[in-house]
Amino acid sequence: MKYGEKEILEFDINKEENFWPNTNEKNYTINIELPEFMAKCPRSGYPDFATIKLEYVPNKLVIELKALKLYINSFINREISHENTANEIFDTLYEKLAPRYMKVIADFKPRGNVHTVIEVDSEKM
Repeated sequence: MKYGEKEILEFDINKEENFWPNTNEKNYTINIELPEFMAKCPRSGYPDFATIKLEYVPNKLVIELKALKLYINSFINREISHENTANEIFDTLYEKLAPRYMKVIADFKPRGNVHTVIEVDSEKM
């Protein structure tokens, strides 16, 4: 097993080291784009590719960027639907970060003439 595969396989988003203190008290927005998301379709096993966009206004914590990259990469061998992907990413990060605001957009590449975009927004909960 190569070192990157091992790091992804062993990654745990729940470790405290993945989150850093936000030392700024003012409201500001963090926008992150992860254009290489991949998971497997739970029905066919075919790969699904997406761009994941994360927007959040931090409260007491921010996510360390390498941790976010490894978390997103940890979906690579999982069978998970488009809807569950977006909701799981949102729920996991929202629980850990407890941000003032958060939105996750999962923009899946077309497959079989279908283009899916899933948006989860804390203001619409």
